[in-house]
Amino acid sequence: MNQQFNLTQVALELAQSTLHEHSFDQLLATVERVIPSDASALLALQGEQLKPLAIKGLMPDSLGRRFKIAEHPRLEAICKSTLALQFAHDCPLPDPYDGLLLAKTGDIPVHACLGLPLYDKNALLGVLTFDSLNANAFNSISADTLNTLQTLCSAHFKTALELAHYKQHAQHSSALVQELNREALTRDGGEIIGQSPLMQTLKNDIKLVAASNFSVLILGETGVGKELVARNIHLNSARKDQPLIHLNCASLPENLAESEFFGHSKGAFTGALNSRQGKFQLADGGTLFLDEIGELPLAMQSKLLRVLQSGEIQTVGEDTPKYVNVRVVAATNRNLKEEVAQGRFRADLYHRLSVYPITVPPLSKREHDITLLAGYFIEQTARKLGIKQLKLSPEAQALLNQYSWPGNVRELEHVISRSALKAKQSQWQNPIITITSEHCDLTPSALQPPIAASQSTTNTLINQPLKQAVESLQYNVITEQLKKHNYNWSAAARVLELDRANLVRLAKRLGIEVKKTL
Repeated sequence: MNQQFNLTQVALELAQSTLHEHSFDQLLATVERVIPSDASALLALQGEQLKPLAIKGLMPDSLGRRFKIAEHPRLEAICKSTLALQFAHDCPLPDPYDGLLLAKTGDIPVHACLGLPLYDKNALLGVLTFDSLNANAFNSISADTLNTLQTLCSAHFKTALELAHYKQHAQHSSALVQELNREALTRDGGEIIGQSPLMQTLKNDIKLVAASNFSVLILGETGVGKELVARNIHLNSARKDQPLIHLNCASLPENLAESEFFGHSKGAFTGALNSRQGKFQLADGGTLFLDEIGELPLAMQSKLLRVLQSGEIQTVGEDTPKYVNVRVVAATNRNLKEEVAQGRFRADLYHRLSVYPITVPPLSKREHDITLLAGYFIEQTARKLGIKQLKLSPEAQALLNQYSWPGNVRELEHVISRSALKAKQSQWQNPIITITSEHCDLTPSALQPPIAASQSTTNTLINQPLKQAVESLQYNVITEQLKKHNYNWSAAARVLELDRANLVRLAKRLGIEVKKTL
């Protein structure tokens, strides 16, 4: 009777939470009413791996991990089942969450494990998993209850996935992703990991501009992931089935730059033994990513401008022009406005490229994303090094979050790789390798909270009347966000989680110039 009552409540709560912003967390929390456990997770199927969407009782970095089904026998068994699957308490199959439970360090001892595969007709959507340190925790749950719960959760999960798909403007389903040329586009990982407000703004900007045919200028420090942003713009565009061609402008010899861009005919110059297509011909119908555009010689800048204006290219050694349909996405870590002022970059090319500029935030400004990225890189590194289970100690996790990351995401990836090697060497006899703070060789001078207010600013605010201190802080925060977003009020309002009109009114009251920047 109690189980029937719980199922009725589950059905009502799932129906009410369908449009909830955190519907995946709601789904997991609701099911926990019927299947209480020490650790649970909702994972979505993405190709040949499972991606956690919501967790309870697991280490925070679990959300950044991707579980390759073939490497985790229990998850594989759940995915192959059509009904709820309970593992015997003495099942010899390794648990994918060994070392990840908040309630228990190290391997999970004899325990109860239950999995619910979630289907849409015959298509697997994902799985729900439950672990309890009580070996008999799930024995009293009837098969009928589990079957009904599986049906309810499958229907809700399907609806939640579809709504998330529409809300995020055509986010690719796993079936579509498998049809793309993933080898070229995702060789280093194609997913943008991050849930911070700045990254949510970035993802929204990517999806917004991807739907257009505008040229895009990606700005950001070295190592923030500008190439990854370019890939996602392409993958979310109407050109996604066409090629994405990469050209690093910094590595171009000036005498061969024109040939690299537009190709050459046989005999066009000494050493041209055969005809060769340029990057624009190869990218015809697709996207051309020009990395380090700030390094492009001035002579080539004028020729690139002509292509952007008319789509016309001139192959070296040929008289007849050709026309191409190419979208250009460029990236640089330079301040191109300053380069224009110094005469090192053409103003007309800058304005043509920066129809929609996107700034990728440095890792030091991405609050809470360091833990997720660490989990992602740990899973990748474990696979590369052949480590069955690799985890991050709480002390190491805290250390990573205290570091300012001058080398950004690229530096974090390298630190995880080096730390994993050191941990493997010192713990080779252990089934679970743990990265501790001793394995992380971080520069001591950079060990400071990356998003902390300076002491002088804090002292200044403390010595002011409360109303004046609050207004000073508001003035500084709003001004800083406006500068970061090139005085795009809508973008600044999204980051500050304010309505745009309310932000403008607040700015006027604080004395921030509005008319010139709107």
